[in-house]
Amino acid sequence: MQAQALLHLLQLTSPSLPIGAYSYSQGLEAAIENGTVKNEAGARAWIVDSLHEVVARFEAPILWRLLQAFSARDASAVAMWNERFIAARDTAEFRAETIQMGYSLSKLAIDLKIGDESLLDLMVTQGEVPLPTALAYSAVALNVPHDAALLGMLFAWAENQVLVCVKSVPLGQVAGQRLLLSLQPELDAAARTAQELADDELSNWSPGLSLLSMQHEVQYSRLYRS
Repeated sequence: MQAQALLHLLQLTSPSLPIGAYSYSQGLEAAIENGTVKNEAGARAWIVDSLHEVVARFEAPILWRLLQAFSARDASAVAMWNERFIAARDTAEFRAETIQMGYSLSKLAIDLKIGDESLLDLMVTQGEVPLPTALAYSAVALNVPHDAALLGMLFAWAENQVLVCVKSVPLGQVAGQRLLLSLQPELDAAARTAQELADDELSNWSPGLSLLSMQHEVQYSRLYRS
């Protein structure tokens, strides 16, 4: 990868990117509250299962398709995958999370004037914009290779999940970094899965996670917004 593309990728996936990713746990806080995740081993098992059973089979493949659609300036494909992703958010928190972060990232990208006129037209014609759509737009506009953008998205997701565990289980900082290192082959495998799945193989079927998200909505004391 060229240095400029790498630097753009690092900026897009940085924890300091002002889109509010740090404020979401994606159901993990509820799992910690009910004792499903209570130590480093449990945290790793949670993240690996969520990665392979949910993210790699739905969110990442849709990002992959959106990257291709934006590159081809395929308006119908962008609209279809944008709508399908939003429709698949099956709790109020999950939907609010992706719309809020997608809005923040797309507004940031537009304010920074990245992307040519044809890309910008594709973005502004969407109604609500979830995070994968905004991330795909930004990556294509900044000439980040598709495979790198996909891995960056997966790492950013995993890093946020680890940070939730560091703060809420709690785990120590060394344990958190050990956990991130151990996830590298899992992230690579998830990226390959996301690129290989056919359209009719995509699935976000995860009723246990959906129930935890709904429980989080009424959790008595919480740090995160999902």
